[in-house]
Amino acid sequence: MKKHFLQYILFAALLTAMPLIPAYTLSPLHPAGAEGVSNFVESTDAETFSTIEQEIVENPVYKVLCTQTGEVMEVSVRDYVIGAVGAEMPVSFEPEALKAQAVAAHTYAERQCLLKGEHPELNGADFSDDPVQYQAFLKDAELRERWGSNYAAYYEKLSAAVDAVLPELLLYEDEPIIAAFHAMSSGRTEASENVWGSEVAYLRSVESAADRNAPQFEETISFSAEEVLNRLTQAHTGLTVGGDASGWFGTSVTSEAGTVLRQTVGDGIFTGQELRSIFGLRSAAFTVGYADGMFTFTTYGYGHDVGMSQYGANAMALEGKTYREILAYYYPGAVLSAE
Repeated sequence: MKKHFLQYILFAALLTAMPLIPAYTLSPLHPAGAEGVSNFVESTDAETFSTIEQEIVENPVYKVLCTQTGEVMEVSVRDYVIGAVGAEMPVSFEPEALKAQAVAAHTYAERQCLLKGEHPELNGADFSDDPVQYQAFLKDAELRERWGSNYAAYYEKLSAAVDAVLPELLLYEDEPIIAAFHAMSSGRTEASENVWGSEVAYLRSVESAADRNAPQFEETISFSAEEVLNRLTQAHTGLTVGGDASGWFGTSVTSEAGTVLRQTVGDGIFTGQELRSIFGLRSAAFTVGYADGMFTFTTYGYGHDVGMSQYGANAMALEGKTYREILAYYYPGAVLSAE
């Protein structure tokens, strides 16, 4: 099935930034704390995606803004998906996991084409290669530099995976889905409303137990009490903590997936996402400890925890699951356009 999308879109609310966490050998190209969330939020409300007119359009190329040079590059759809998957997932992963990532990357790009008119900073591009704002993308020369002597073998493996699924998109009610993904979950993926505040039918919480065996699944980071106080008060002026530092962090409320939904700190209440940003944590699934003047944050998983877990997808592929089964599991209710 050839890919297509709606040509005219009306938005009631406009925001920016696409939250994607890559898992390049589980040491992402860009820091987890730098991710944004707004493009997912703006797309979760059905009223912000209302159709005025429907027309089938063929995309021969994507226009990608190069953040380093300011150049708007014209990249074939195939080359873009190869460059996006190569930037976002280790090529050492199983072919079925790479296929699942390719469908997600392609779907993301198609959805962004619907939004491009609302982002004048793109200078006419569909999206940029900035992994903080959009999806990561590497040109062929950059893939050659990254892969070195393995380039030929890696390119053959990745391009074969992409070619096998290139015509396919993930759809929900005939529209490209919000193809959220992250490096590894906390052991269970998160429902969209617990991260971005809006419920999305196909971004539900599902078990992803294999993630607990991922390298760097559990990480700790420590801060002095002085540093914690400085960061908190800079983020929220007027916050009062008072008393012994061991009592600064009070009651927390967590989701089934372990995401901190609300955390009392002094006389304030923070979301886990806020604290993740303030302290540069790998995820919002964390616990806080205090001893000898030092606070220790222990995080579980890496990324926003919504949608497909890349490590979980690879674990499913190793068990013999196909990319179709992987996508159906992590995006329940979404369908492939070729089906």
